[in-house]
This record gives sequence, structure tokens and C-alpha cells, in this order.
Amino acid sequence: MLMWLRMAPALHLIFLLIIHRVSSDYWDVNYSPTQFCALQNSTVTISCNFTYPSTGYQIMKAFWNIDLVYYDGEFADLSNNSEYSQRLQYLGDEQQNCTVRLSHVTKKDEHDYYFRFITNVTYGKLIGIPGVRLSVTDLQLESPERVTEGDSVRLTCKSSCKLTDTPTFIWYSNSHTLTNIGDKLNIRSVSRREAGHYSCGVQGQTYISPAVYLDVRYPPRNISVSISGSAVIMSGDSVTLSCSSDSNPPAEISWFKGETSVGSGRIFNISKISSDDSGEYKCRARNDHGEKYSDPVTLDVQYPPRSVSVSISGSAVIMSGDSVTLICSSDSNPPAEISWFKGETSVGSGRIFSISKISSDDSGEYKCRSRNDHGEKYSDPVTLDVQCARFVSCSPAFGVGFAVGVFVGGASATISAVLYFCLSKRKSRRSAVKESVISDTYAGLDLQSATSDLYDTLTSVHHRPAENSCSTLDPQSSSEHHNPPINRKRLQ
Repeated sequence: MLMWLRMAPALHLIFLLIIHRVSSDYWDVNYSPTQFCALQNSTVTISCNFTYPSTGYQIMKAFWNIDLVYYDGEFADLSNNSEYSQRLQYLGDEQQNCTVRLSHVTKKDEHDYYFRFITNVTYGKLIGIPGVRLSVTDLQLESPERVTEGDSVRLTCKSSCKLTDTPTFIWYSNSHTLTNIGDKLNIRSVSRREAGHYSCGVQGQTYISPAVYLDVRYPPRNISVSISGSAVIMSGDSVTLSCSSDSNPPAEISWFKGETSVGSGRIFNISKISSDDSGEYKCRARNDHGEKYSDPVTLDVQYPPRSVSVSISGSAVIMSGDSVTLICSSDSNPPAEISWFKGETSVGSGRIFSISKISSDDSGEYKCRSRNDHGEKYSDPVTLDVQCARFVSCSPAFGVGFAVGVFVGGASATISAVLYFCLSKRKSRRSAVKESVISDTYAGLDLQSATSDLYDTLTSVHHRPAENSCSTLDPQSSSEHHNPPINRKRLQ
């Protein structure tokens, strides 16, 4: 009896081992697969089947549990968890199929999942250990931080675990679907047109990776200058020039007037513009990858005439018969129309005013008027003082008076010939020459000794200067003059 008691524990242990060995042939839970990697926000279907002895057993309850959590002396039923009740769907039956579906999975759903069933027999219950490990991953796009135009680029769609369901990847560029369906996107010789936001996803799933910006860098292009303000730029206006360019990274802008640097920045302002600011302007865009100049634009600053003046070409002394040219100069934009005035009378137009064979009638004040669309201005007047030519005749009044006086004395022919040869040089020597001639004439005639009446008559005649015009004599016939001999006997 004692021996039995001592052997009883050993026999009991052997019996339990036998029962467990037999039950393992009939009590079982299988999962496929036991490791599951699911995409975030996707739906997971865990395939499962179980077995139990068909004789004498009836399934009373079948459910899923996470992390072997106990509740009130029993493994907790996952369907009673508020976080799972709306997303968990049992697809199996109460015979062999224990498949379950979990929708909209997130990182919070990363647990070990177990299937549990209970039969009508007190000890006829089982939980499938080990369970299924669920991992949830998002998608991350791996891309170079920046590339240069012309480089080869590879973008990779990555997950934290290998997705269980063989995925078909889809690529998006700026919200447009691309044709590439692999987890890698290769771009050979990338261009600036391919810069933008890229993302990836899995076909049949709603989840899309966060977008990554592909930064394609390139030198400046499409450089141009625009002018703000009125189409007609007037002196005193404010003018703004704007430089636009396409480049990555953004270019540094410099401004040039001709080849001279005048400023920097995308905007160039000129306040109270003047004619000195007229000219060609251009901008230069430069970054680490190159530089480019815009086409030049011309600032044509318009203004009314100014600095109007008249110049005279030719000799400083204007002699009768000369040709004289007057030139009007002015500063204006657009170029001015030129008109000429003698006094207040219009006498011509054009920048040059010529007078050929000038005479004393042309003497006077001349001025020009410069006029354009923005105003007009007159020059200061210049005076043309026309002087007599080198050889000129004596005044008609003197000649006639002298001839008459001599005719009375009976010596008209001889004395008249003498009196009409009055020699004159330039104006500065004219009076001295004439006095010498008259004095010589009086001495040759000895008129006082001849008769006192005739002498008184001659000495009462005075020379008067020419009034309106100069009559030019032939220099050859007037180059030398001699007093003719006087027939004193005839005067007696």
C-alpha cells in the first residue's frame, strides 16, 4: 500500500504525458504566416486553421487575443476591445477555419495575435502558441538632397519591414502617376523639368508616402528686363527696371549701363531721370552653376530744347559779296525742328542757314528757334554787320556836286574826270584816303589864284558817306590813280 502511494505521483505524471502526446495529434492551431508585415492603413488577413478531437467535443467559443492578455480568469476576447470591435472581422467557422481580418492597421496594432477556442469539455480548450507577430510599416522615399541638371538620379521607396503581400509600387510626381512600378525610380540625365515633389505607394492601397522634393539645380536662363512706367520717358520721371530670370539656386542680379556696373538686386530704380541716364541697360544673373546676361534695353529720355545757340562760319569781318553760313545748335530729344528769324520775320528753316553774296541789306539780328513735341526755345540773337568791299565808288552826291561846280568855272571835262576817281581801301582807311585826294586836287588846280568865286564854290562842297549800298569797282582799272594835268591857261 505504501509502495502504491509512493508510486502514485510517478504514475500520474506518466499519465499526463500520455494524454498530452495523444492530444497533440488532435488539438492544434496553425497560422500562415507567423510573421506579418502590413502597410499602414492597409487591411490585414491572417490565415488560420485549428483541429480538435471530433468525438465528444463541441466548439463553444472561438476568438482572438493579443499578447495573452487575461481578463476575469480567461484570455481576453479581442472583439470586446473598443479599439478593435469595428475593425476586426472573424472570417472562420467553428470547425477548422479561424481566419481573421483587421482593417486600417496602424502602429498601435503591432502585437502578438493568438487564436483561442473553448469546447464543451471542461479541459477541452486551447490557445495557439506561438501566435502571429504583426508589424506595421509606412513608406519612406529615399532621395538625394540635391542634384545638378544632367546627373543620374535614383529614388527608392523603402519600408521598415518587408511587406508580406508582394507589393506593386506606384510612383507619383507632382500628383501625376508615373509608369514606373518598381520600388526604385531611376532618372537618367535629370532635367530642370523633372524637379518637384515625388512620392510612392502600393497598388491597391490608399497609403502614399510623404512627398520628397527633388531639387534640380541649374544655371540662369530666360534673363530679361522690363521697364515700368510710361512708354515715353521724360526728364524728371522715375523709372523702374526689373530683371527676371530662371535659375536654381536663385541668382544674384547685377545691373550694367553699357559695360559699367551701376547697381545690384532684382529691381533697379532711377528717380528724377535725366538725359545723362539715357543709354542701354542690361542685367546679369549669376549663381554657382553659371551666369547669363539679358538683352539690353534702351532708356530714351526725352526733353524740350535747351542750350540753343547760333554760330557764324567764315571770316570775322563780313564783306559785301561774301557767303555767310549760320549754324543753329541745340540739345533736345526728340531732335528739334529749326526755324530762322531776322528780327521777328521768318527767313528759313533747317539747322544751317546760308546767305550767298551777302549785301548790306542782309545786315541785322538773326536768331534760330528750336522746337519739338515737348517745347521750344530761341537762341540769343547774333548781328550780321556787312561791310563794304575793298574798292568802292565815292558818294554820288559828292561827284555830282563837284562836277557842277567845276562846269561853272569852264573846266568841266578835266575836273570831273579827276573827281570821280576817289580811292578807298577798307572802311578803316576810307576817310584818310579821301581827304588826301581832295587836298591834292585843290593844290593842283590852284583854284584860289584863278578866281575867288570858283574857289568859294568848290570849298563849299563836302563829302558825304554812302547811304545804302556799296558799288564795287574793277580793281584793275582802279589800282592806280594819278591827278591829270590841269590846263591853267584855260582857267585863266
